[in-house]
Parts: sequence; C-alpha cells; structure tokens
Amino acid sequence: MGTLVRTRLVAGGAALLTVGAGLGIRGVGGGDVVKYGGDALYTVLVYTLVVLVAPRVRPLVAGGAALGFSWAVELLQLTGLPAELAARSVLARLVLGSTFNAPDLLWYAVGAVAAGLGHAGVTRWRRGPGSPRGVPGARGVPGVRHGAAGGRSPGP
Repeated sequence: MGTLVRTRLVAGGAALLTVGAGLGIRGVGGGDVVKYGGDALYTVLVYTLVVLVAPRVRPLVAGGAALGFSWAVELLQLTGLPAELAARSVLARLVLGSTFNAPDLLWYAVGAVAAGLGHAGVTRWRRGPGSPRGVPGARGVPGVRHGAAGGRSPGP
C-alpha cells in the first residue's frame, strides 16, 4: 500500500474519530465544554479533510487552511446568511452554524494547533528516529548508507 493511500486512510479514520468525539461530548458534556470543545473539533475535522484531499500537505499549511476556513465560516455568520440557511437545513446548521460568537475564533485556533501537533507527531513517528526530513523510512533501507551528517549516500 502506498504512502498516499495510507495517509488518506489515517486521515479518514481521524475524521471519523473526530465526529465520534464531537457526538460524545454532546452526549455527556454540557455548557462551555460542549460549545467550545465542539468548535475545536470542528476545525480538527476540517484539518483531517484537508489531509484527506491533499495527503502531502505539511502540518502548518493544513492548520492554516483549516483555521482560515473555520474563521471564514464564523465571520460569514455576521451576514445572517448562515442563520437563514440553518433555519431550513440541519446540514447547513451543522456546517455553517447560525450566530457569530467571537470566542469561537480562539477555539478554532486551539483545534488547528492540536491537529497540527498530532499530524506532525504522526509524521515524525512514521519516519522513524534519525530519518532525514521528508524521507519516510530512510533509515534501515538496504543499500542506503547514511553519512555522519545524516544524509544519504549510495551503498557499496
């Protein structure tokens, strides 16, 4: 299985877990935990969808895209259009919300940072200790000798 397929599978699984976490906190939590936890998870879900569509995306770029999208949706709520659409559609209410709330902007950033840190950690873990940046699994590859600076050089 190729790296891109594997990345997409992990991102898809993360998206499903994120939706499950969102439903879970709604079921057991209350008040601000549900509200702001849901905001952070919204951005985490957008992040996972960015990685699903563009599996080679770097964590900083994916985080910026997810945060930008989340902030754009929140700012769109100032127009009243999402509230109008939410009154007609449950899906629109879930995706667009209905009313602007400034603290949501902070919690979207929390979600983007958390997702980015998780993505970076998984990426480092997959590369393995000591692997050159951007070369998944390069350490231990037969026929590849690593010099003192950690670079790759042809084997004997």
